[in-house]
Amino acid sequence: MTAPTVFQRLLSGEWPCAKVYEDDLVFAFMDAGQVNDGHVIVATKRPCETLLDCTEDEAAALMRAARRIARAVQAAFQPAGITVLQANKPAGWQTVPHLHLHVLPRHEGDGVGLVWPRKEPGIERLRELAAKLQLD
Repeated sequence: MTAPTVFQRLLSGEWPCAKVYEDDLVFAFMDAGQVNDGHVIVATKRPCETLLDCTEDEAAALMRAARRIARAVQAAFQPAGITVLQANKPAGWQTVPHLHLHVLPRHEGDGVGLVWPRKEPGIERLRELAAKLQLD
């Protein structure tokens, strides 16, 4: 049996957290490492590792909660913007192996960065790439 994740420990009450939301599938709490005031994490209750491992209902519950929390964050903290970030696997910047997303209030000059090298392969290559996707 694997050790419980930090989020399982928070949900069980083993570790303290400032919970802001909970339903049957997800729970949300203030991130202990607040980037900006109002930074909230929304996690699945079931300990699935990534978005690829969850059910459609869990994925939908994450986004429903994120929207509800983003509206509350906007009302309470009046940020200039909000970033919703969800990362999968270490190469995708995931640091906790338990499905979650961040609702992150943003302000000009807050030091948060997200950059990647933009490539523009052209419409034919884009169509080739699209054809490889098999959506279920």
